[in-house]
Amino acid sequence: MAEHSQLQFLWKQINEQAKNMIAPISYNHLIKDLEPVDITGRKIVLKATSDLNATSIINKFADKLREAIVKCNLGLSDFRLYVEGSDVYTLEAEEDAFESFQAAPINKQFTFDSFVVGPGNKLVYAAAKAVAENPGEVFNPLFIYGKSGLGKTHLLQAIANYLSKHHPEKKVLYTTSENFLNDFIDSIAQKNGAKLRYHYRNVDVLMIDDIQFLKNKTQVQEEFFHTFNELSSQNKQIVLTSDRPPKEIATLEERLRTRFEGGMIVDIQPPDPETKIAILRKKAEDKKCPVADEVLEFLAQNSGDDVRTLEGRLTKVIFASRLREEPITLALAQKALNESVKEADSDEQITPEKILAAVCGYFQHTKEEILGKSKKAELVKARQICAYLMWDMLSMPLELLGKTLHRDHTTIIYARDKMKKLEKQSQQIRKEIDDIKNIVLKK
Repeated sequence: MAEHSQLQFLWKQINEQAKNMIAPISYNHLIKDLEPVDITGRKIVLKATSDLNATSIINKFADKLREAIVKCNLGLSDFRLYVEGSDVYTLEAEEDAFESFQAAPINKQFTFDSFVVGPGNKLVYAAAKAVAENPGEVFNPLFIYGKSGLGKTHLLQAIANYLSKHHPEKKVLYTTSENFLNDFIDSIAQKNGAKLRYHYRNVDVLMIDDIQFLKNKTQVQEEFFHTFNELSSQNKQIVLTSDRPPKEIATLEERLRTRFEGGMIVDIQPPDPETKIAILRKKAEDKKCPVADEVLEFLAQNSGDDVRTLEGRLTKVIFASRLREEPITLALAQKALNESVKEADSDEQITPEKILAAVCGYFQHTKEEILGKSKKAELVKARQICAYLMWDMLSMPLELLGKTLHRDHTTIIYARDKMKKLEKQSQQIRKEIDDIKNIVLKK
């Protein structure tokens, strides 16, 4: 706890600066009676008289008050508000106060070094690297668009990982539009809009994946518009991804569209054959599994544009090699992929509906529960296993898989990666996955 005399000295200077920046009626009503109570990190904690006053300050004068703090050059850069007896503005650790808001998971393996650069993604890679090195100073906002599975999420998380290593003082929030939507809905139900605004606006870098899913959602777009404006006014970095450019996102408000278009818009193109081979070689190295060039060339052929499908083909071949205890040869690769095709073309064709029905029956959940929004642990687990099996048994494109389960592709990626890991580590999870596979295959 900072000494009272020190707090008063700091606040006096900030108060004088704020008085010159905020209209007298607002200053006298909201700012004048704030009382300094503590210092946490580079933030001064100010006690407000009520939740209403604190919310008004956050909504209308947060940027002015921060500017006043920075101008005083006291080693402080921000503030927190406290209201005695409040559940919203407390003296608890910020992480506890906002634990209901979940950032999307960040894969530590998604770095700039692990991103394979080719002609189709050279420009977007350079733009993302520039933003990571100088957040808020070069391309703001940075808007990346392209089809699913080409590396947009990888680049966003590479920015986050770079900042974590080189600028640990920066507060970075990486999330998805689905999380933003769910948090917005929860904030209305729980009447904690101030928490929502603080969570999303009190950051140095905000990155949102799949922003196109905010289409047709007027209230959510309104909230994001104000979040965008506040962060932009403070030169805080904003990075967004989408499967299409802003002008092609239907029902996107014009004022949001113009703000998206006010920064750097760059697309990510499908990899050419040489880049596909380079990606496969890198993935094989990461898995510590050497693969001959002729096999890599075979896997790159007729693989479509999706980098994840490309990785899926490699995974099938590596699995076949380990299962049969044989080295990876061109013959083995051809056989492994041909078997996958035969399975898909069999009389008893596996479908997403069959997998969903098997998961529902096994865990005794309804289809509506699996596809719904509930975050109960048992439902989340079943939902993630369902996503993993659809990916594993059908090699479904993640975008289509996401539509089937009413989730965005980043949520699907997380579910897939988590279950792949747990299948190796947990005997219980492995048994459940095998049991459901047998139900689907009617074994």
